[in-house]
Amino acid sequence: MRKWQVLVLLGLLQAFSFLLPYSKSQSFIGVNYGELADNLPPPSSSVTLLGSTTISKVRLYGTNTAIISAFAGTSISLLVGVSNGDIPSLAASSSAAAAWVAANILPYVPATTISAISVGNEVLNSADASLPSQLLPAMQNLLSALSANYPSIKISTVHTMAVMSQSDPPSAGAFHPDLAPNLDPILTFLQQTGSPFMINPYPWFAYNSDPRPETLAFCLFQSNPGRVNSGSGLTYMNMFDAQLDAIRAALDAKGFNNIEIVIAETGWPYKGDATEVGATVENAQAYVGNLVTHLNSMAGTPRVPGKSVDTYLFALYDEDLKSGPTSERSFGLYKTDLTQNYDAGLSKGATTPTSLTPTPDQTQGNESSSQPNKGEAPTGWCVTAASSPGSGYVQPTSQCYTPNAVPSKQPRAHSSVIQFASTIFYIALLWLGR
Repeated sequence: MRKWQVLVLLGLLQAFSFLLPYSKSQSFIGVNYGELADNLPPPSSSVTLLGSTTISKVRLYGTNTAIISAFAGTSISLLVGVSNGDIPSLAASSSAAAAWVAANILPYVPATTISAISVGNEVLNSADASLPSQLLPAMQNLLSALSANYPSIKISTVHTMAVMSQSDPPSAGAFHPDLAPNLDPILTFLQQTGSPFMINPYPWFAYNSDPRPETLAFCLFQSNPGRVNSGSGLTYMNMFDAQLDAIRAALDAKGFNNIEIVIAETGWPYKGDATEVGATVENAQAYVGNLVTHLNSMAGTPRVPGKSVDTYLFALYDEDLKSGPTSERSFGLYKTDLTQNYDAGLSKGATTPTSLTPTPDQTQGNESSSQPNKGEAPTGWCVTAASSPGSGYVQPTSQCYTPNAVPSKQPRAHSSVIQFASTIFYIALLWLGR
């Protein structure tokens, strides 16, 4: 083969390598950076660690000065949080909102990229009945304080899956009607400002409610017969897609078709109490690793194919000061000494994580769990935490996804790209061999 022909062949290989989903970082993979621990590494070490991964987004639950400053000059964007306790003052006073922005946002931008602010966490399902009505005014006041200088920073809030009243089948997804007085105006605000709807789905909680092997496979993106949406005829191969499409259907049903969805939290504990079924290293790796692979494939969901949503994995580190069952302190992708708890395929240059065998019946620990409904008949596929995994409480919620199983017919979005590249490469070989 002539030298110029070799160069042409290498050029083709390089060009088509950029079509493959694993060749570079994906902008939609994020991680939650919690601080309820007394042994966390310095923020600079965390930034270095994240720089070695394909993670490009970080969610903070507050506005820690040292952490925000550490991300200055990096390519990682931040989603920062307003605590639930700050909502009343921000709602009552535009000057308080302006002061909050002046203290917590303006000193750090544009050196640090702050993409959005989450006002509160799962407020509509919180125990404080006074907060939901104050949520939108707080969001509006913060928007006014930001818009003059940094209109690109979006304002939103994070919800639990308990906002859903119907998810079975996903095409019939609906929000709880009693939330409408507060939720509908927030949705209007999100649509008008181009801000995302943020929510926290946790398939692990659903598996805890229905710990059968077929449920585990469906939760972990593993081989299973598939489940058909009786309303649309679409086939679902995993619970994440079913939950995501139920949320999409609920938004569409209210006419908010243009609101993007962001997964603000999702994860799987690698350790738990004796009654926390499925909290193992093998299952955590399978869920997070297969989720990352699924997102990188750009397959999308049956309802919205060919598109991956921004997804923040829970969590960067274990948080040893959290209360509740052992699982609450066992969601970390990394130990606080910066080593992996398991390989989720997040390192730069990684393709797929090392395979481990799922363990549907393995549990750890001797403490009893405070979570209700373990081993009882499931209330639905979307059983989720009433608040974030820091709450230690699981609230039985809406009906979710339990259609009959059928074989999958959903193709991977990247398969056609690989096939096309292979065809062109084969033609090039024939031509160069002449």
